[in-house]
Amino acid sequence: MFLAEANQWPEDAAAYFGDGDECQMNFHFPLMPRLFMAVAQEDRFPIVDILQQTPQIPEESQWGIFLRNHDELTLEMVTDEERDYMYRAYAREHDMRVNLGIRRRLAPLLGNDRRLIELMNSLLFSLPGTPILYYGDEIGMGDNVYLGDRNGVRTPMQWSSDRNAGFSRANPQKLYLPTIIDPEYHVESVNVEAQQNNPRSLLWWMKRMIALRKRHRVFGRGEITMLSPDNAKVLAFVRSWTDPETRVEEQVLVITNLSRYAQACELDLGDHAGRFPVELLGRTTFPRISDQPYLLTLGPYQYLWFSLERDPASVTLSKLPEFAGDAVVHKEEEVALPEVTVSGEWTALLRGPGRGRLETILPDVLQRQRWFGGKARTVRGTSVVHAIPVGRKDKPVLHVLIVEVEYVDGEPESYVVPVTFAEGEEAGRLLAVQPNAVLATVKGQGAKGSSGVLVDALTDEDAQRALHQAMAKRRRHEGQTATLVGSRTAAFERAVDGGDLEPNLLKGEQSNTSVLFGDAVLMKVLRRLEDGISPDVEVGAHLDHLEHVPAVVGALDVEAAGSATPRTLAMFQRFVPNEGDAWSLTLDELGRFAERVVSDPDGTVPGRSKRADDPLGLAMARGGLPESAHVAIGPYLASARLLGVRTAELHVALSDDRGDAAFTPEPMTRLSQRSLYQSIRNSVRLGLRAAGREARNLVDPQLAAEVRRIVAAESELLERLQALTTEPITATRIRTHGDYHLGQVLFTGRDFVIIDFEGEPARPLGERRLKRSPLRDVAGMLRSLQYATASTLRDEVDRGLVTPDHPNHDLLTVWLDRWLTWVSAAFLDGYLDVAAEQPFVPDDPDQLRLLLDAFLLEKAVYELGYEMNNRPAWVGIPLAGIAQVLDREATR
Repeated sequence: MFLAEANQWPEDAAAYFGDGDECQMNFHFPLMPRLFMAVAQEDRFPIVDILQQTPQIPEESQWGIFLRNHDELTLEMVTDEERDYMYRAYAREHDMRVNLGIRRRLAPLLGNDRRLIELMNSLLFSLPGTPILYYGDEIGMGDNVYLGDRNGVRTPMQWSSDRNAGFSRANPQKLYLPTIIDPEYHVESVNVEAQQNNPRSLLWWMKRMIALRKRHRVFGRGEITMLSPDNAKVLAFVRSWTDPETRVEEQVLVITNLSRYAQACELDLGDHAGRFPVELLGRTTFPRISDQPYLLTLGPYQYLWFSLERDPASVTLSKLPEFAGDAVVHKEEEVALPEVTVSGEWTALLRGPGRGRLETILPDVLQRQRWFGGKARTVRGTSVVHAIPVGRKDKPVLHVLIVEVEYVDGEPESYVVPVTFAEGEEAGRLLAVQPNAVLATVKGQGAKGSSGVLVDALTDEDAQRALHQAMAKRRRHEGQTATLVGSRTAAFERAVDGGDLEPNLLKGEQSNTSVLFGDAVLMKVLRRLEDGISPDVEVGAHLDHLEHVPAVVGALDVEAAGSATPRTLAMFQRFVPNEGDAWSLTLDELGRFAERVVSDPDGTVPGRSKRADDPLGLAMARGGLPESAHVAIGPYLASARLLGVRTAELHVALSDDRGDAAFTPEPMTRLSQRSLYQSIRNSVRLGLRAAGREARNLVDPQLAAEVRRIVAAESELLERLQALTTEPITATRIRTHGDYHLGQVLFTGRDFVIIDFEGEPARPLGERRLKRSPLRDVAGMLRSLQYATASTLRDEVDRGLVTPDHPNHDLLTVWLDRWLTWVSAAFLDGYLDVAAEQPFVPDDPDQLRLLLDAFLLEKAVYELGYEMNNRPAWVGIPLAGIAQVLDREATR
């Protein structure tokens, strides 16, 4: 690039562009001082006036716009009167001046006012041209005007609070210029390291603004149309640009309050009537624009960037395809794959400017992936924080990308996106036969540009083998900022045992991606990366002696430079041949049970009684199941009991710390009981109040009425939960499964194997490692059984075997209720047979019931909120669970 530094008036400086055949870029010196003048005078005139005097330049050329640089804030391209004003406003001390300018950095110039610093940078990023930042301004570095000449703004970059601000390890006296020690800007408080660790720092604000600007090409290429609100303290303009390839138009409205006080303004936006302003930072939709003046109020030094959308629904990043099996079935409007351009090899997308182009399409890429958990949230931006090559150094098989996703609300998340590249015939084959494997298309620019497709590497067998080898050979694959570290356990050799390790990508997973190597080892790639070792690895390794838990054989961890905490990227465990999970087994059994009930309408309906409706009471009675239960249900009753036994054995193993403090049981105390009560109380109150607000949206009036009844019983439920705090509970807390249900148990044909100790993915990792009562796992399984019976009833209706207005519907409902009670009792009987004497189960039956009911209530209320937001037709299931707790309490 040919850059000119011509400090001249706009009409003279523009000549350096020629007809697009001379300089590609030229600094816009006259604009820079007028930005400072405008905020000092609280008047937009200096900015508007100089932009009106700026001539059109060739399309391929750009103005370089800036706030500060290595020289003085030059005042050559201003009038004598304006220069005098600038001295009075920004350089009252003579030492602050040099030549015809001011030798100060941005932060001291603006009085270290964070709001004003953000405002000035927002103008820099939104006005026409390419913004240029001076080192240190991104963290608000200070200056030293007493160093002479222009050296006061050329002091060492403040990387950390270490020696010489982390700039050099030399003797401080050997530095050409000293570091800043002014108390307000001292290196110990103003440095990159400190701000990198503070998400609300100026550094992170700058990163977010730069990422936002990169996502909207209108800022770099768009035309500018000045608006003229009556309030001169408000600067407003519209940036407009049409993509020449897609013909998609983008319009951004920028409004800036140049005053230190709040202002109001009315904008004439008649040319954009019918559009919705969508604020770019928060993705908040404002009222529709009409032919009438648009009223806005602005806080001191406030700036607003609005995308002018034709429809607020267009705020979403893309229209998502629906998945049917392995094929992508698009809705009526076909959605093109994201496209990114590259000059040179495709790997240029992983570094430098190419990485920025890749980051602009990553939100669209992620929204299309089944494993992306942020679909319901508004993505503010993405960044590739690590890119780790895997394979030979000269020719990696794949690159593991760690992508940080920042949302408008809530904590950011990191996702694992392993990528590889295909071109030519292979690219065409993937697009035609395996479209789900393609993440984006890559368009090469120039003679050396690579054209093809960016591929999810976990769909590529060579890449799958490379990851397996990284674990098996304990390899370290180093990237610039992070290393992928493989490790394996003693169980690896036993699991492999010379068997075939042909990789096979498993289908159907939602939050993770699994690859089976032969019939020996299962690799599970954790798509959402968290800080620390995954509980799946930690707990699995702790249970390596337990027969009914697959042994962990290895792992892949990401070790970031400067971080002492590894992050689990993938785990490997012994594969367990199975006949499916316990959920499928249970649905199959329930389907056959339902057929038997419906086919025998004259069969005897079991009677109801207080004891018959109480699974825990039946279990504690030992042998309390009636003969009719064994006759009606058959062998599955024994399976349910065996599942209870295996669950108890799991908890017994987890209560043995084996010398690991992370698994040492802890007693329940008054304090922990109060904490448990408060946690469940919060969940119940928030869940019921949310359900009450949404009840009016339910189509079924009976369901809506039941929701209102349950919501009205909030105080009664909370009063009964209060018992958790009234007397000591004699039991211990241990590490638990954390997300226990029928889908987390494999059926081998004769026995059960418990899998997936990751915990509830929506909860933070630290929360999933907490020690709790194992009865929470028990409650999870009981709730899962209820969902299975409800699902069966719906399936039978859908298949037409029963109809809601036919007596056989009521008959099947009663029998399914009995089935649930008896099977739950069998499960509890097996569990208590092993665990009753263990310290984690209370000796007192009343305490046992209290804990179990509390956990059942907590899970049912959570399910109520989920179903009301996602599957309103299923609301009856959690409502029944809550009602059972209420009714059971009422009949005691």
